[in-house]
Amino acid sequence: MLQLTCLEICAGAGGQSLGLEQAGFAHVAAVEIDPDACATLRLNRPGWKVVEQDVHHFGGTGYRGVDLLAGGVPCPPFSIAGKQLGADDERDLFPQALRLVEECQPAAVMLENVRGLSTARFAGYRDQVLGRLHELGYQAHWQVLNASEFGVPQLRPRFILVAMEPAVYEHFEWPRAIKTPPTVGDTLRGLMAAGGWPGAEAWAAAANGIGPTLVGGSRKHGGPDLGPTRARETWLRLHVDGRGLADAPPGPADPPGHLPRLTLPMAAAVQGFPPAWRFAGRKTAGYRQIGNAFPPPVARAVGDSIRSAIEAARAVPVPGRLLRAV
Repeated sequence: MLQLTCLEICAGAGGQSLGLEQAGFAHVAAVEIDPDACATLRLNRPGWKVVEQDVHHFGGTGYRGVDLLAGGVPCPPFSIAGKQLGADDERDLFPQALRLVEECQPAAVMLENVRGLSTARFAGYRDQVLGRLHELGYQAHWQVLNASEFGVPQLRPRFILVAMEPAVYEHFEWPRAIKTPPTVGDTLRGLMAAGGWPGAEAWAAAANGIGPTLVGGSRKHGGPDLGPTRARETWLRLHVDGRGLADAPPGPADPPGHLPRLTLPMAAAVQGFPPAWRFAGRKTAGYRQIGNAFPPPVARAVGDSIRSAIEAARAVPVPGRLLRAV
């Protein structure tokens, strides 16, 4: 098996990092500006090179030849919950990602964002991004993937850009849905029962659907709740109080009909994080990291497809075609 490398920008709390690691990519560096998220990365992967820096000031020439450049560039410029300023939003980091593509010259690129970027309003912007990638010698395509199609108990649609050297792209296929999503009740049954709550089993049976997209907010906006009014109403139908987060699961003193709130470990489970993944910072900071994460199972599915394409291309060399040796 080839040892493939990854440079990740806007790494956050490691959702995409973990999924790509599971797909067989070794991180040469993870770049993130948020101190709490950087602390989370160091907590879980102490051997990684975590670069706590604004992507605007990060240079990629030292990572030339990396197999994959990946990143969850900030979504506020395109989110329907925001003003959708696109390129006019100072938080738009696609230009920086394209600069790094030019500097690193990776075999493949994966950039993740919200579904809002897929709307007609941003068609021109998407064309500009694709045009620049074409100038740099890449073939690229956008695709909406729903986290629920990859074993995550929430819808969470994500708009993903994959770009590759032509010799690699001809082998690429988008991942297909792998299974019916588990329900919120199935996912959280053990965590809800961990404190001795007698109503856990009945609650799990009643929470028999998938949740809405978790919203982490930013340092300026958002708090430890499960999203706007409509999202909280959906959580209520799943018998979850979405107005805040709990410090601990329900206990023996809570009646069977108690309406529980999620804890941080529960929110992380809904995002597809494994139980061993820990989050640094206080509750609000932890939830912000969780709510803004790219679900690891989705990142792994796309990463598996990218890896397969790279391996297939390097297994069948063509005269005159230059592919990096490993």
